[in-house]
Amino acid sequence: MRNSSNDGRGGSFRWGSVLLLPVWVAAAIVAFVPFAFDTSPWDAVILRVPGNQGNWWHALAGAPFLLAIPMVWLRVRALVVERPLSALVRRILWGIAMLSIAGTTAVETPFLLHLAGTSEWQRFVVLGFGFGIIVCSVAVLFLRRRSIPAFSACVAGLDTAYLANASLCLVVYSEATGSIWSRLGWFASVVLVWPMGLELVSILVSSAGTGVRAGSIVSRS
Repeated sequence: MRNSSNDGRGGSFRWGSVLLLPVWVAAAIVAFVPFAFDTSPWDAVILRVPGNQGNWWHALAGAPFLLAIPMVWLRVRALVVERPLSALVRRILWGIAMLSIAGTTAVETPFLLHLAGTSEWQRFVVLGFGFGIIVCSVAVLFLRRRSIPAFSACVAGLDTAYLANASLCLVVYSEATGSIWSRLGWFASVVLVWPMGLELVSILVSSAGTGVRAGSIVSRS
């Protein structure tokens, strides 16, 4: 079993959990707050969409917002539990993240096939951000899988799955009409994705640096 330092739950990640916990608590609330057209992500999951227009696309687009719940648990655990994550828990978290990424990929398929009915700039941004976040994160995490701490990898996986879908929804519903309350989740998400994105970039960059340092040590030995 890995110790706390190898698990990536040292002082910096404790501070990270303290700073990011309020962000993810807010994100968990957003999952049940109207995001567009008086419809919350949870409403989309259960197909409670205005005009009975709910379908698989809405369900798959709404479900990743619920990733904030396991992320809140992960943050709280990092603050109160000294033991590293078990292999089973890591597999469950990665399974949830990969299912979400698969769902987001399916959601983006209509944009890829010009079937979404959006403008070209929306299509470009959706595909660029959605697939871009997934491809870059998965590539770095796979290449650095032996050097990146387990806790960091789980956080990055959930960050990736959440941000890939959130970026898509923010673009698609950027022109939605209605009162501020009917779009409160959208406005909140515009603010919340920034600290999440900064954390993801920080993890990926630091893991790359760790890999380079490890390679240098090996080559010298």
